[in-house]
Amino acid sequence: MRIIVFGASGGTGIQAVQQAASAGHLVTAVTRRPHAFAGGALVRNVVVPDLTLPGAIDHLVQDQDAVISALGTDAKGPVSVCTDGIRSILAAMEHTGTRRLIAVSAHGAAETHDRSLYSLALWATLADKMRDKEAMERLIQDSGVDWTIVRPPALNDKPGQGRYRTGTDLRIRLTSAISRADLGDFLVREAQTHAYLHQFPRIAA
Repeated sequence: MRIIVFGASGGTGIQAVQQAASAGHLVTAVTRRPHAFAGGALVRNVVVPDLTLPGAIDHLVQDQDAVISALGTDAKGPVSVCTDGIRSILAAMEHTGTRRLIAVSAHGAAETHDRSLYSLALWATLADKMRDKEAMERLIQDSGVDWTIVRPPALNDKPGQGRYRTGTDLRIRLTSAISRADLGDFLVREAQTHAYLHQFPRIAA
């Protein structure tokens, strides 16, 4: 497959690129800064400083079999990285006819923003980022692409186990977590299988 990964220099994006290349797919890794990602034989690293410029990524999305968005930021305060980025990605997909999108959100968004201990703790510390995730999700749901929105719990950098649980009603506890390596594996698998088309799968170790 031809897979393009946005947010390729982040922890989850790096894993998605590596997992896809290891599976033999041709990967385009999109980053905002030069030398932000070390590619490989099956990886083309492309620098796009500003995704929001009209038409800036149409040529990259053209002829891709799947788009993976692992956009995010470490910035403090109100942010719109996910919202602005996905708006441009969706526009490029519409212009080029590319259909498949797998986007990383977070458990605690939209209807999972409830009174559970996990959600309460998440919103108490990361409310600005969660608002960005929710706005991103609304744009995706209003689009005409074949989307899957993945909602992981807390992420860590432990080695991937290749064994994890997924499901749209998977119970997420305060201590639930998943490694970025296993999340990357799931993103690539979902790009291939379409198992959760137009759904919001959760994932946990």
